[in-house]
Amino acid sequence: MKTKNQFLALLRGINVGGNNIIKMADLKACFETMGFANVSTYIQSGNVIFSSEEVNTIALEEKIEKVLSETFNYQSRVVVVSQEQMKAVVEQTPEDFGLHPGTFRYDVVFLKQPLTSENAFDQIVARKEVDFVYAQNGVIYFSRTIANLSKSYLSKIIALPIYKSMTIRNWNTTSKLLVLMDKDA
Repeated sequence: MKTKNQFLALLRGINVGGNNIIKMADLKACFETMGFANVSTYIQSGNVIFSSEEVNTIALEEKIEKVLSETFNYQSRVVVVSQEQMKAVVEQTPEDFGLHPGTFRYDVVFLKQPLTSENAFDQIVARKEVDFVYAQNGVIYFSRTIANLSKSYLSKIIALPIYKSMTIRNWNTTSKLLVLMDKDA
């Protein structure tokens, strides 16, 4: 019997502003009907941990998007991250990233292939001395000073054509998801 691989599906645009409302119990059941094992969800923003014999994240994204779109009647966009990549994202951060929560807000921008962190980085505008942006481990790390939060350019990311190929999680959620993935492994 094959060993199942641990993955994280990051759903984009559900349960935000009253749109695309999906109950986590329904989401979990949907993943189980797709044949995935060890399915669990974390908070309402669409984070699903699961195991699969499939190792190709693009194939997993395509399958999940098709079934979610049909089941919940919306245009699903999903980024699938392997446990190995998630471990790199959390354990190999840029220097000091996540270490000063009283001074900075930290976010991780997960990218849908074929978008690369280098390509996304080239398109993101950061405000000098407010925003700090790093391309590493296939994601974009984005930190901004709390004192100047209203001056941050993070919100400008929404206007970029590549925005539909990314989903953002705060650092606390990102770190917690790795802990949950390791627990379920």
